[in-house]
Amino acid sequence: MLSMNCKTLSLLAATTAFAVLLSPAAFAQKKYDTGAGDTEIKIGNVEAYSGPASAYGVIGKTEEAYFKMINDQGGVNGRKINFISYDDGYSPPKTVEQTRKLIESDEVFLVFNALGTPTQSAVQKYQNSKKVPQLFVATGASKWNDPKDFPWTMGFQPSYRVEARIFAKYILKEKPNAKIAVFYQNDDFGKDYVAGLKDVLGDKAASLIVAEESYETTEPSIDSHIVKLKGTGADVFVDIATPKFAAQAIKKMAELEWKPMHLMTDVSISIGAVMKPAGLDASEGVLSAGYLKDASDPQWKEDGGMRDFLAFIDKYMPGANVSDTNLVYGYAAAQTMVQVLKQCGDDLTRENVMKQAASLKDFAPETLLPGITINTSPTDFAPIEQLRMMQFKSGKWDFFGDIISAETGG
Repeated sequence: MLSMNCKTLSLLAATTAFAVLLSPAAFAQKKYDTGAGDTEIKIGNVEAYSGPASAYGVIGKTEEAYFKMINDQGGVNGRKINFISYDDGYSPPKTVEQTRKLIESDEVFLVFNALGTPTQSAVQKYQNSKKVPQLFVATGASKWNDPKDFPWTMGFQPSYRVEARIFAKYILKEKPNAKIAVFYQNDDFGKDYVAGLKDVLGDKAASLIVAEESYETTEPSIDSHIVKLKGTGADVFVDIATPKFAAQAIKKMAELEWKPMHLMTDVSISIGAVMKPAGLDASEGVLSAGYLKDASDPQWKEDGGMRDFLAFIDKYMPGANVSDTNLVYGYAAAQTMVQVLKQCGDDLTRENVMKQAASLKDFAPETLLPGITINTSPTDFAPIEQLRMMQFKSGKWDFFGDIISAETGG
């Protein structure tokens, strides 16, 4: 009887020891914060489906479709993505309301690619105090790259300030005695560009910039501003406007037969949302800088990444206008989000998601230009810091020159 008990005790001891050996690994493998579990990951989003920036609404629709494709393929590490997206009409008070709803009522794991500089500025402190990732914000304001003061916020696209510096260098090279008219949205988005131009123009800014004119997003038309700027005799027009207003500017300039060198922010380069409504002839010759492939451009016909993108559109967004750059943007952002979740493995804590987002190395979403990759670090929260200059010709954007990296000052 004693030997039987000894055997039983020995077996129990061995089993317990084995369990102890296993358990730290088993428990270390699965860690969850609010919004994540064995079967799903809740991702929140706030988008301008209505209002003055509604041209961007298709970004949210593209991301929703991309996550549906991922779910159909079995999800991320076996977990389905539950994507909850609300409309804020590009109105900061509404953004606050919808973001609170996502975090406090829907209990999302993180908020992903929410749109707009003024709107996301309204919730940045709130999300950081709640320690809920404000991840891959859909705005190029340079303020999102501040890991020291805002460790829970990260942008996605190249910063406006970086792009403006590239524009300024281009102007100095091509037109050293330029008369520059700067037209900008009166918020952080517009002011970032103005600051970037002046970073490079330096002491020459006072003599080269002949006019600085701002507009409000609540204005129905910006025609009067364009008439005023033409009157300054400027031969370079730097156009820092969101799609609706960029299209109005191009149209009005054509009506006035004003043909300065026209540099336009890359947030408004969508052929479908800007160039076509403004008129393709009127848009001819406009300059910008880009980092995304254009799905309507035949040069990418044999590109593997573009083939994947077009197959996705055919299946999940049939009839979508592939000439709209917002689709390739939403696809790249969603692909990057999935990459971060893959890197998280079974440690789905908010802290780990920020750690993985800050350790992306040469990640190349399929719709980014060849040679442009995503790189982040704990001290650098700017995922994309490379661009190429381009010009609108015969209904499409033509790239020219080399890829310019912000890290080498453009």
